Amino acid sequence: MKYFDSHTHIFPEKIAEKAVDFLENYYHHRWPGNGMEDDLLKAMDAAGVEMSLIFSCATRAEQVVPANDFLIRVQNAHPDRFIAFGTLHPDYENNAGELKRIMENGLKGVKFHPDFQHIYINEPKMICLYGLLAGRLPVMMHMGDRRTDFSSPWRLAEVLDAFPELQVIAAHFGGYSEWDEVKKHLVGKNVWFDTSSTFWELPAEKAREIALAHGVDKILFGSDYPASLPKEAIADVLTMGLDAEDNEKIFHLNAEKLFGIGK
Repeated sequence: MKYFDSHTHIFPEKIAEKAVDFLENYYHHRWPGNGMEDDLLKAMDAAGVEMSLIFSCATRAEQVVPANDFLIRVQNAHPDRFIAFGTLHPDYENNAGELKRIMENGLKGVKFHPDFQHIYINEPKMICLYGLLAGRLPVMMHMGDRRTDFSSPWRLAEVLDAFPELQVIAAHFGGYSEWDEVKKHLVGKNVWFDTSSTFWELPAEKAREIALAHGVDKILFGSDYPASLPKEAIADVLTMGLDAEDNEKIFHLNAEKLFGIGK
């Protein structure tokens, strides 16, 4: 079996420890990874993961350019192991220009984390960004959290209806901790789900139900490194008890098709 990890975070060395400490405190969970590229590569090797999608989100407008510079450097340093999504922020003054630079440098999409960027995903300034991205690059969207309403599934459903050409990966099976809302608003729509940070609360049989109802062609394997390790995340996906053909799609075929990296 091949594995492509569609959800991993990495940080520049000078801020990695601070970033992981913040995230551990926010999510009340000790993370096994340190958030740096070498550590992720070791975790990938231990799990047999061939490639990973990496990203790092700009929580403020002034972080957009340095974050993208970092991601471009890492992708270029490990072209056989990493593809990267860049980052944009609705308050950045030149998103059109930065999107052009993202595309020229071979980044494969754009990541948003509404909780940390403090943006509602269906608010007007985000609608402007979707207009730039639709039909050009896919979007990875952190989804759901019972503590906030920035990226509730119903909000994404509105975006998908307004932008049928926008390719969206709804992280965490479409709604971190909000999976009843996922079933109500997102299952069956033109959106991908990834499996990251799901099985800590969503029972495997319910995850299987969502995957089959939505269609396994739109499910991507993701570990959420450094929150968890790829080896553990692979084992979590296998608890759904899907057949070999479906697992093949989830673990690598769907990602290869979406990101244009199939061999």
